[in-house]
Amino acid sequence: MPALSVILITRNEAANIRDCLQSVAWADEIIVVDSASSDATADIARAMGAQVYVHADWPGFGPQKNRALGYASKDWVFSIDADERVTPELRKELEHAMQAAEADGYYCPRLSQFCGKFVHHSGWYPDYVLRLFKRRSGRFSDSLVHESVRLTGSSKKLKSPLLHYSYLTTDDVERKVEHYSNAAAQQMLQAGKRSSWVGAVLSGGWAFVRTYLIRLGVLDGVAGWNIARMNARTTYLKYHKLEALRAAQR
Repeated sequence: MPALSVILITRNEAANIRDCLQSVAWADEIIVVDSASSDATADIARAMGAQVYVHADWPGFGPQKNRALGYASKDWVFSIDADERVTPELRKELEHAMQAAEADGYYCPRLSQFCGKFVHHSGWYPDYVLRLFKRRSGRFSDSLVHESVRLTGSSKKLKSPLLHYSYLTTDDVERKVEHYSNAAAQQMLQAGKRSSWVGAVLSGGWAFVRTYLIRLGVLDGVAGWNIARMNARTTYLKYHKLEALRAAQR
């Protein structure tokens, strides 16, 4: 079996980290790059056999994941987030993919949960994410948020989903709306983009329509309605905050 490094980045993930690491405990090494968590995240990870590296600064999601990638030493890498879980079925597919080595990287379908319900529409599924790749063939983008693997070589898709416990409570929703809208506004500012109050409102409205109607969020019931509202609010806020950032520079 080819050797595998699992990498992940964390900050205050004590509630998630144990279940996440248990789901990948079969890997040859587990690398955790922690952003100076104030809870027991790092201690739990060490107790479970992970190699933990603490960096107090926060350069953004992409650069932080490249830090984790830099510590990996095995031929294959699997990138996971603390709120994700590898099922036994996905493990078998990953092992077969590494053995067959028919591609340089593999996409996993991701099945996400929203406040207790797994979501199959709303643009959330299958949500293919490139997570397994040859270490020398992949690197993360330098994006502050919504980073992705930049792969050199061929890729294929797997069938078994990676489980994603992304929004467990309404508090999680509020916290992530603020976090992602702040990061997105900063990223757009760096890219030289502009916004306006009207543009923010229209973009937010379009995000709702796209999620609830075009991407069939209506079929997800109450969860679909709330996801559409969340997407609308996040989109509105990122453009509104961009305008505020630009105004502060004038």
